[in-house]
Amino acid sequence: MSKQLGKRLVKLIFGLKQSLSRGQRELFTASSVVVCVLLLRSLGLLQSLELAALDQFFHFRPNEPPDDRITIVAIDEAALSQGFPLPDSVVAQLLQKLKANQPRAIGLDIYRNLPAKNGYGTLVETYKTMPNLIGTQLLGHNQNYQVPPPPGLKPEQIGFNNLLYDPDGKVRRSLLYWHTGKEAHESFALKLALLYLKTEGIFPKAATNSEYLRLGKAVFTRFQENDGAYVRADAKGYQILSNFPKPRYPNCVGEPCSFRQVSMVDVLANKVPKSWLKDKIVLIGSTAPSLQDYVFIPYSSRLMKEAKPVAGIELQAYFISQLISAALEGRPLLKVWSDLWECLWIFAWAYVGAATTWRVRRPFPSVLTVLVSCLLLFFCTYVAFFLGWWIPLIPSLLTFSGSVIWITSYLAHMQEELKRSKEFLQQVIDTIADPIFVKNEQHQWIVLNEAYCRFIGYPDKLLLEKSDFDFFPKHEAEVFRQQDELVFSTQRPQENEEEFTDAYGKTHLIATKRSLHKDVAGNFFLVGVIRDITQRKLMEEELKRTAAELFRSNNELKLKEDHLRYLAYHDPLTGLPNRKYFAEQLYESINWAKNNHLLLGILFIDLDGFKQVNDTLGHEMGDRLLVVIAQRLSNSLRASDTVSRLGGDEFTVILRAIPNAQVATKIAEKILANITEPIVLNGCTTRVSVSIGISIYPVSSEDADTLLKQADTAMYRAKHLGKNRFELD
Repeated sequence: MSKQLGKRLVKLIFGLKQSLSRGQRELFTASSVVVCVLLLRSLGLLQSLELAALDQFFHFRPNEPPDDRITIVAIDEAALSQGFPLPDSVVAQLLQKLKANQPRAIGLDIYRNLPAKNGYGTLVETYKTMPNLIGTQLLGHNQNYQVPPPPGLKPEQIGFNNLLYDPDGKVRRSLLYWHTGKEAHESFALKLALLYLKTEGIFPKAATNSEYLRLGKAVFTRFQENDGAYVRADAKGYQILSNFPKPRYPNCVGEPCSFRQVSMVDVLANKVPKSWLKDKIVLIGSTAPSLQDYVFIPYSSRLMKEAKPVAGIELQAYFISQLISAALEGRPLLKVWSDLWECLWIFAWAYVGAATTWRVRRPFPSVLTVLVSCLLLFFCTYVAFFLGWWIPLIPSLLTFSGSVIWITSYLAHMQEELKRSKEFLQQVIDTIADPIFVKNEQHQWIVLNEAYCRFIGYPDKLLLEKSDFDFFPKHEAEVFRQQDELVFSTQRPQENEEEFTDAYGKTHLIATKRSLHKDVAGNFFLVGVIRDITQRKLMEEELKRTAAELFRSNNELKLKEDHLRYLAYHDPLTGLPNRKYFAEQLYESINWAKNNHLLLGILFIDLDGFKQVNDTLGHEMGDRLLVVIAQRLSNSLRASDTVSRLGGDEFTVILRAIPNAQVATKIAEKILANITEPIVLNGCTTRVSVSIGISIYPVSSEDADTLLKQADTAMYRAKHLGKNRFELD
């Protein structure tokens, strides 16, 4: 029988060594799921889901205040009654009407590269009188896919309106710059935004330490081909992710719209208030359904609802509003994390799924934890989106769910192995004379030998499936729990000395050796072996008390030593460093300045009129005056400077790491101004001044004593020249 038990024990130990620990199991599960999800993501299989999730975030965003800076002049079906394409004379008349209302910028988002009926000459002349007019063109590497700009407009009045379509046909990015050959082009939206911001004193420039565009408060990060959910997307030109604003005008024609719209017919009939046009960006473009100038954006579709596109001119308004709001108000732009941070984020949620499922075993709490975690994931990604960060939601949700499913199936296998392991452990420990207990990961006794039951004074039937808190005093149970957790977390044997109160109220001092074991299914068991060490513990406590007394005595000596050291280096009246401390600091500062090739300033300060204060108000008031002067000197200096009292009414200052002598003179001026402020002593107001001499290392000298003497000489020169001033050596 004993040989069979030995063989089974060896087999169990071998299995325990071969299986993974709990932490390793969680990491392995999370890593495996993350690798699979990242592989799917790299193949582009998650791109459509992630883009759809991004669209929903746009829908969940609260409405923003209307952007009154933009007005759309809509070429609707009523305007097309005058013919299509619109006659040049009608377009010229429209532009003249708008010009009379003094808009800040006008964007003509219709192609006018060819004459249309009559009025072509008038239209060209109108172009020349409107420097704030921006026309549009369509760029392309193939001549068949290009639309030239309107003739008569200068090159700086032309912007391209090319759009970037995602695989699902939606527009989520905007182009700012594009190169054709060696020629650089600016987009229609960027041209209008720059024209508007020019009046605000904002001009495009490169961001600090990067080649990104900076406008006012915003830096526009250039889109890369694998940013966010995109996989090998076309990243040509200077693209940005569009963080579409969500303004709402409830009084638009038809359904609520995002920007103020007026009909071209109303403009021609002078029915539009001037305040809607003056100092605004006025966009002219088609909204007529018959022209099919519509695009899909994130706001175009909702779950379970038909997609509704927006007019191309409204899309340009979105682009312009985003640029202006970011530059003027610092409205967040849509940015993404680096690949490393995205992978860490996705891995973190995979690990959360594995860890929570592993630790929360009961069905209802487990389901509740999963639901709360999913809500937390959605909340975190939405808050990040609201702040301008697009971080992965779908990959994180997939890795979280995959880890939950993986660990759940693994736990089912563990339960079956657990039952068999408990039976075997009971047979082994009953043959050992020392008290032994075995606990599971929930800190419950699952196996106890007869010696342990005798030691505690309770039968095993009463103890099994219970914890230390059910039988021991709270403070003892907390210690047991803490030591158990230490073994579970480190997976290393631990031996600890503890108090143990049995069923009869007697407290023992014990040494418990705990070790961790695991069966082939990965179930962990904490095995504890107890020894009674009451007498030895009492002797050790006595030794500890003696050591504590020695420690307190040493601390008292140390405090006295520190106090004596402070008195040796500080002036007892003002609390400032004294002459000895100053001399040591000056020597160290000169060496530091020499090694770092920096300048060092020495200020020698002497009070003017201090003797008169002593003679008239007494020495006590003189001492109080010195304390005030010391405080004002300290407040006049930088944190790196050192002020000292040499004795009497003489003070010195060490100015470290100054770039030039002018810094020392500025500090001297500040000291002069602060010292001459009135001082109230015992109800009497008095004024004093100081004379300051300045020497500079290494300009004046490289020797400490010489520097101090030269500063002293400069101070006396300041006194002879009228006091309340400084002199530079």
